[in-house]
Amino acid sequence: MREMSDRILVAYATRYGSTREVAEAVAETLRGHGFDVDVRPAGDVPAVDAYAGIVLAAPYYIGTLLKDAIAFLERHRAALRGIPLALATLGPTRADDDMAEARLQMDGTLAKLDWLEPVAAEMFVGAYDPARLRVLDKLVALPPASPLHGRPASDDRDWDTIRAWTETLPAAMGLPAPAGAPRPQ
Repeated sequence: MREMSDRILVAYATRYGSTREVAEAVAETLRGHGFDVDVRPAGDVPAVDAYAGIVLAAPYYIGTLLKDAIAFLERHRAALRGIPLALATLGPTRADDDMAEARLQMDGTLAKLDWLEPVAAEMFVGAYDPARLRVLDKLVALPPASPLHGRPASDDRDWDTIRAWTETLPAAMGLPAPAGAPRPQ
């Protein structure tokens, strides 16, 4: 039987850094409630069994999670059966994009991982900067039929919504507030 702790892992997969920034905001919110939080790239996490809960933050690109996120889930598959996991994804790049359609796609992806049972899964709007795109991503954005074609840089991440969702995670994970932790306002 695992020893209960107040340590939470916020692992993230990112291509351009905006998901890392979301992971850091999630960690800051959890720390504000007295939890000991580690923030690490998903590919750099050798083991997860020391954690009471895990948040995986990952972008959702072209119908799938980033490879590092999928690899993290598969690598820790056995351990994740006994640790509550929440999933924060960044999908559409603008607030006026079709969030409902993106969420349906994400739900379909999660259904294919039928062994995975996240205690919470949410999709947020991400950020987009065409000036930072790698060559292959530029090729995806190049055709006029691409939803990214001609799209200007944007950052519609809703930090209040991300923090509000994070506030729900300890209860969703069944984690009591650490002794001496500040009470939520």
